[in-house]
Amino acid sequence: MRRALGLAQAAAAAGETPVGALIVDPQTDEVIAEAGNAPISDCDPTGHAEIRALRLAAQKLGNYRLTGLELYVTLEPCAMCAGAISHARIGRVVYGASDPKGGAVDHGPRFFTQPTCHWRPEVLGGVLAEEASAMLKAFFRARRKAKVRPSRTTS
Repeated sequence: MRRALGLAQAAAAAGETPVGALIVDPQTDEVIAEAGNAPISDCDPTGHAEIRALRLAAQKLGNYRLTGLELYVTLEPCAMCAGAISHARIGRVVYGASDPKGGAVDHGPRFFTQPTCHWRPEVLGGVLAEEASAMLKAFFRARRKAKVRPSRTTS
């Protein structure tokens, strides 16, 4: 998860929401793929860290099924990412910060508990959650502060 936090920091430095993800083979501890968020720089609404890492892993392994691999991500996956995780047959998802507003694993639609979900990975949330959450909060606080707001004048 520390490596995922580093990827999230790199995404933030590039102006992206600080989310990092990596896919690991638990048998060998080899990192198969890693990525940070990049929907803005890639002009791709699907450019979430999880999706990008899944794509890279599938390309590297020559198979869209990533059965038995583990996904580490700094933020609870959204519905789009949860769907992709299920389709990829990821064995285990480990995430950092919870996302009550946009998360879809332990919040919102709780994607993996739905009867229409055909593959359910093991899920472990809250790993280094305070660090991941603090990074996200600092990023958005800085963005809000940087926005120039028109001054209010009274006539």
